[in-house]
Amino acid sequence: MRLAIGLLMTVAALAVAGRRMYWLYRLMRTGQPAPGRLDGIGTRAKDQLREVLGQRKLLTWSVPGTAHFFTFWAFIILAATILEAYGALFDRDFAIPLIGHWALLGFLEDFFATAVLVSLAVFTVIRLRSAPAKRQRASRFYGSHTRAAWLVLFMIFNVVWTLFLYRGAQVNTGVFPFQDDGWWAFGSRAVAWLLDPLGTDANEALETIGILLQIGVVLGFLVLVVYSKHLHIFLAPVNVLTKREPDGLGPLLPMMADGKPIDFADLDELDEDAALGRGKVEDFTWKGMLDFATCTECGRCQDQCPAWNTGKPLSPKLVIMDLRDHLFAKAPALLAADGAAVTGSPAIDPETGHVGVPESGFGRIPTPGQPQVERPLVGTVQEGGVIDPDVLWSCTTCGACVEQCPVDIEHVDHILDMRRFQVLVESSFPSEAGTMLRNLENKGNPWGMNARARLEWTEGLDFEVPVFGETVEDLSEVDYLFWVGCAGALEDRAKKTTRAFAELLHIAGVSFAVLGAAEACTGDPARRLGNEFVFQMLAQQNVETLNEAGATTIVATCPHCFNSLAREYPQLGGTYEVVHHTQLLSRLVDEGRLTPVTPVDSLVTYHDPCYLGRHNKVYSPPREVLASVPGLRAQEMHRCKERGFCCGAGGARMWMEEKIGKRINVERVDEALGLDPDIVSTACPFCLVMLGDAVTAKQQEGAARADVEVLDVAQLLVRSVRAGSGPTGAEQDGPQPAAG
Repeated sequence: MRLAIGLLMTVAALAVAGRRMYWLYRLMRTGQPAPGRLDGIGTRAKDQLREVLGQRKLLTWSVPGTAHFFTFWAFIILAATILEAYGALFDRDFAIPLIGHWALLGFLEDFFATAVLVSLAVFTVIRLRSAPAKRQRASRFYGSHTRAAWLVLFMIFNVVWTLFLYRGAQVNTGVFPFQDDGWWAFGSRAVAWLLDPLGTDANEALETIGILLQIGVVLGFLVLVVYSKHLHIFLAPVNVLTKREPDGLGPLLPMMADGKPIDFADLDELDEDAALGRGKVEDFTWKGMLDFATCTECGRCQDQCPAWNTGKPLSPKLVIMDLRDHLFAKAPALLAADGAAVTGSPAIDPETGHVGVPESGFGRIPTPGQPQVERPLVGTVQEGGVIDPDVLWSCTTCGACVEQCPVDIEHVDHILDMRRFQVLVESSFPSEAGTMLRNLENKGNPWGMNARARLEWTEGLDFEVPVFGETVEDLSEVDYLFWVGCAGALEDRAKKTTRAFAELLHIAGVSFAVLGAAEACTGDPARRLGNEFVFQMLAQQNVETLNEAGATTIVATCPHCFNSLAREYPQLGGTYEVVHHTQLLSRLVDEGRLTPVTPVDSLVTYHDPCYLGRHNKVYSPPREVLASVPGLRAQEMHRCKERGFCCGAGGARMWMEEKIGKRINVERVDEALGLDPDIVSTACPFCLVMLGDAVTAKQQEGAARADVEVLDVAQLLVRSVRAGSGPTGAEQDGPQPAAG
């Protein structure tokens, strides 16, 4: 009888779960192509070991990470107990072949079952302490479907107690696979001790009941998983396997049509039906759709997002959840258009707006009664939009969400793809950004200044700065091409960094040259805004200039230029060896070519630029330079390195007004000033401006000491390398035009 019941439950559950998984598979197939997602399979296999089996990202959050680690491995190890339960349906004395009687296996099964119970207690405490009802936006679970989470915790608990019930009864009836292991299977034997007074008949009945309950709970959990956010149990390994594989966040992916990058110089060849960015949910790639379905709603991305932390509407988690819900609700239309049957699609509860099993909380429809096919992907609440424009334009592209996501969702890519459609097709973007774009097109820099101003930073230096095409005819004559960048050449505060770095190169005997008026913006602001056309125009112009000049090795003080030149220009035929100025300075100090001698008796805290740190994994060189300066005492902010907090300038936000919530740069400076430093240091001209503005505002309010300075790493080093601890010649302003 128990065999018949067990098999009947299994067939029914597998049919329901299998139908759902097949529906999901067909839905993903409606997405656009995502070429290259299985390239470098060796690296991808290592990531499976580190991130899936090793739970690397989860363990960066020690307490919940450890609890999840044991829960994950319990799913792996306790699969053996499910096999044992099914085997017992056919043969009460069943044991797994070869290993079925090993005492070690019995110990591992009981150990991980017990560890899960402890982990459930940890999860319960975390969820109670961080309940959205109590902490509101401060809770990383704000906006998540918490009822589903509690249901899953309850189901996991049921899996464990039914497991111990049938194993304890097996011990007393003499059919336990580890009957002669002593107390290795300690949990099962403890339960057996409790059940022993009930007698043999009762234990035989409890064994059957326990096995059927165990199988029933596991099957019920399976169905719940495929209809809830815990679908990540099955999809996370696939998502990690097919993620982008750069070292750091890497370049923004090019826009694609027919599986090939779009060349805006040859638009006549572009199919008129080609999607420029993502204007509808079906425009996303299958990998994007997989991202949406894989989201665990854990809120780690939301917890680290600078926009969310300063009162803005952007939550990377909620963006992915809203896209997922819209995709699932629109699925019947997508599958019908694809010529597929729509069986297995989730029902929509008209009262709750939930998609799928209502208890799972899988889906939210903010505009009841509005057909999903008619909802614009980006639009206000009044328009029924899935993603509000204020959400889209709040992103600084800092990458904190991608860095923290335990299942490798690519939030920034999806946000920027939606921006691309808004800019290129809808011509809809913040008005202030329009001035920046026009300046880029007409003048080759965001401020709209004349190209001849790019060399004014050299005035007043006590050495000549070589200029390609004037004093240098071939870049093979010098060690480095110094890419100054728009900010470094034209913005008053950033020019001090440029002068300091040039002087350090001169002192170290490093030969270099600059392009001067021939240099144009790398296009980073345009690309992060979503204007791929302007980016390609500038990038192709620069690639042509660099290739004609024979550039091979480039040094840049701006992480945005550094990222574009090193990571994105290869997409357009420009491949160079590019180093950041802090990397070069660290090397020159190590080699003894720069010797800091003058003490700088100050407390410094270092701010990690997002495009240097998270985007390119450069964390140590700036700190090594600071550590080389005698007298300089460094103290880290709470949010640093991989968890560093953005200055607010990335994603072209430098040229957009910050009208919602607290200013991001002020939030960051508040954290820095909490350490009472003498100097706030960084290694990016954008960060220098944003942090400097915030410190100045705090000083005017009387909330910061008047002597607090915001300096680039190069400025601090040059103070120590030259005699005297005050500003050097490289730091003097000299004749400089206003950059506003």
